[in-house]
Amino acid sequence: MPIANSPLPETSTAPASTGAGKADVFRSISGLSQWLEQNDYRGYDTFDGLNARFIRPFTFNSPFLRTVLQQGVRRFPVNLRPVLGVRREHSSKGMGFLARGFIRLNKATGNPIWNEKAVAALQWLIEHQAAGYSGACWGNHFDYQSRTFFLPKGTPTIVWTSLIGHAFLDAFQHFGESRYLEVAVSACEHIVRDLTAFPDGPGVCINYIPGKDSRVHNANTLGASLLARTYSINSDERFRELAEAALRYTCHHQREDGSWYYGEKENLRWVDNFHTGYVLDCVKHFERSTGDMQFHQGMMKGYHYWKETFFLQDGTPRYYNHKTLPIDIQCSSQAIDTLVFFQSADSGSLSLALKVAEWTIQHMQDRTGYFYYRRYSNNVVNKTPTLHWGQATMLCALAGLYQSI
Repeated sequence: MPIANSPLPETSTAPASTGAGKADVFRSISGLSQWLEQNDYRGYDTFDGLNARFIRPFTFNSPFLRTVLQQGVRRFPVNLRPVLGVRREHSSKGMGFLARGFIRLNKATGNPIWNEKAVAALQWLIEHQAAGYSGACWGNHFDYQSRTFFLPKGTPTIVWTSLIGHAFLDAFQHFGESRYLEVAVSACEHIVRDLTAFPDGPGVCINYIPGKDSRVHNANTLGASLLARTYSINSDERFRELAEAALRYTCHHQREDGSWYYGEKENLRWVDNFHTGYVLDCVKHFERSTGDMQFHQGMMKGYHYWKETFFLQDGTPRYYNHKTLPIDIQCSSQAIDTLVFFQSADSGSLSLALKVAEWTIQHMQDRTGYFYYRRYSNNVVNKTPTLHWGQATMLCALAGLYQSI
């Protein structure tokens, strides 16, 4: 058990001084935290279909059949995992988001139990790094078949490594312990040494995984954001230079309306909510970390496009730029996080973040405390308890919102 169960006295009732919206957020965090403890911080993952031990052998190592199995489990509106032999597991990316959320909750409440939980999650991450690389890195606990490559279990990705690296930077800034900074620096060394940076136009695109050519904007910018934020602490010019070059690539490919495709290859040309949020956060991290404002205009153009495109009047987060459904819990969590992060640039961001949170709590949170995976319509809801894709990201986002409102 990576995080010890502990009483949460401050979550039984919200402080009397909070407003109605803040009290709702508090109660939601309480229910989610209790669900996580009751389930030993384990859950399913959106893409864990290849862990279906009862039928995986019948894919015969065919990329097509692996894709059918993985996407079938992911997209089916009822959770098939228990009958297919997929077990609930701990998640490295989930632990990173939980650590960040626990740190935020300690800042918001002052209760030391959240610090204890953060330390336990960080220690689990230290003990569960991928082996054989130039620095700290993390990957999936399942095999993954993408449209273009097969990713064996445990292979590190820049997305996982960067988001977890941010958790260690949060921990260093919160606890002041150098061991957490050392992990973040080590993760940057992995990015610099083990991942190819492909020259393209005025910049470079940092590869998604070691050894394969896989270029997408959110992965590229996530790597840049960790490099830039770490540079702001240790002044390693290698990190700043690579971060700047990576952002030049993504900002060069920003579309006329302010949006970004998921990736530039023909089969990756879609625009969605949460990947856009990732890119916006990353550009802002670079700006805050380096003081370099060269990407500011494009960032704000992208932010206004995102804010005007991906939300309905009642706070419903849309998935794609051209349609709302399916409503995905990751769109909710990332939207809240990005809106909170941009509060200094947009006076209306927090009110929209609260509206998104209230809609999500009302329509996507189970009475037992966890959040549903997807809503396909008013009557069709996939209630799978995904761990990183839902519970961890929502706890982190709601904690940041609670801290800010």
